[in-house]
Amino acid sequence: MRQVAHVIRKTNVEKERIQGLKFELDYQLASLFDAMTNKDEKEMEESKKRLNEIYQLLEELNALG
Repeated sequence: MRQVAHVIRKTNVEKERIQGLKFELDYQLASLFDAMTNKDEKEMEESKKRLNEIYQLLEELNALG
């Protein structure tokens, strides 16, 4: 029974992490849009870098698709 509870807890934590990453993805896309609108090269590069990191994390968690 403990193993089942552990698996369920692990699954819930993973789902929460994926959801948090998706929220951050939306935030970073909005930040990138603002940076592009303001022609802020530094902010654009930072947003693109973080978007790439988020993409990699979501890919590792098989959350894309």
